[in-house]
Amino acid sequence: MSDRTTVKLTKTFVDKVVASNQDAFFWDTDIAGFGLKVTPKGKRIFIVQRRIKGGASAAVRITVGAYGPLTVERARDEARELVLAMSRGIDPRVVEAEKKAQEEAAKKKQELEGITLKDVFDSYLGRPGKLKESTKDWYRFFIDKTFKDWADKPVVSITRDMVRERHAELVRGGLKGKKRKGGAPASANSAMVVLRIILNYAADEHQLADGGPLIPVNPVGAMKRHWAPLGDRTDRYVPFDKVGAVWNMLLAARETARNRDVLAGVNFVMFLLTTGCRRGEASKLLWTDVHIDREDPARSYWFLGDRKQGKPIMLPLSSATVAILDACKRVDGNDHVFPSRGKDGHITDPRTVLAEVDKLAGRIVGAHGLRKTLSNISQRELRIEKFRTDLLIGHKPAQEDVTSRAYLDLTDLRWLHPETEQIGGWIEQKAAVAAGKNVVQLGATA
Repeated sequence: MSDRTTVKLTKTFVDKVVASNQDAFFWDTDIAGFGLKVTPKGKRIFIVQRRIKGGASAAVRITVGAYGPLTVERARDEARELVLAMSRGIDPRVVEAEKKAQEEAAKKKQELEGITLKDVFDSYLGRPGKLKESTKDWYRFFIDKTFKDWADKPVVSITRDMVRERHAELVRGGLKGKKRKGGAPASANSAMVVLRIILNYAADEHQLADGGPLIPVNPVGAMKRHWAPLGDRTDRYVPFDKVGAVWNMLLAARETARNRDVLAGVNFVMFLLTTGCRRGEASKLLWTDVHIDREDPARSYWFLGDRKQGKPIMLPLSSATVAILDACKRVDGNDHVFPSRGKDGHITDPRTVLAEVDKLAGRIVGAHGLRKTLSNISQRELRIEKFRTDLLIGHKPAQEDVTSRAYLDLTDLRWLHPETEQIGGWIEQKAAVAAGKNVVQLGATA
């Protein structure tokens, strides 16, 4: 059968045409270049074959579609449009490729625009070896507490106005929208820093088909001139003349705790005050990481496997801290030192107790302020050198301190037990003075 067989392509002809042992072509008499290809298996395919004006001299073949899904009449109409385009120098293959690329880009954009804040958050935290568990907990704290209602929102739907409004809510009422005297400006700012990091990650990780970022402008950027003023953050500690009253309040609160969680919250705050550790470090403390030596108190320690400075560490326990641990109630099936009935199994944010500390201190202190309290007691009242104080509260040695950073074994700090005893004793002495007891003042040491 000739490759140039011409015939009027009609439904009757297409239905009756017989397949041969090779592809057969039939060209329409009405539209030049419009044809029908019949395969050896009998499949009927409409095509257009002709030269593109202004293009290469060779003709190009374009598939219009298969008979069945496509009628003869519809194929003829589409062929007419293709022939017209080719006569004008338009390559339908290029047009089709561009159309397909646009459709794929639109599909990808739709998929990307459905990525939620939780999706990005889980991806960010799920990167192997990128973040310490303590850092992950810090991020989870703000995402779970501050942006829980945004978890299922597409990240592209988070606007500047939403960010500003949520920040203002946090400044006024603190996390979860609970009212707190003086608000929670530091928490508000910290929450927005976390959100900014997560959205920057989304922009870097996900690109649109045109190579542009999923989020062209981070909405948290609108906060750069609207951060809540924090005042002088160095004064966020318990004043020295209020430490005794705070300690006595905590002792009394422990005696009158109405349930196990309240008791754990009080002990938790007392532990922070006598150790200067971070909230996340204390909240996950397990009894298996506490070692109390009754015969030689200087050998007592608590083990911290993931301190911010990056190495496991043994920290000394003062007699004041041991007394706190002795007052903790152990719970069957829960190895946490500060247990809770909450889903985490441990205390995370003893807001009520901390609010009482703020009240007695006459200023906002918070959990982090208890670290500053210990640091101020250590350096200003007891004249303990900064290097030892830094080690106790978990600050890295200075970069230029090569000996400490590269030669000194900082994984066992029980040699700082005398310093912890000084700090614990100073706090207890202040409490005795506040209670009206006749005591002898301890002298500062060099």
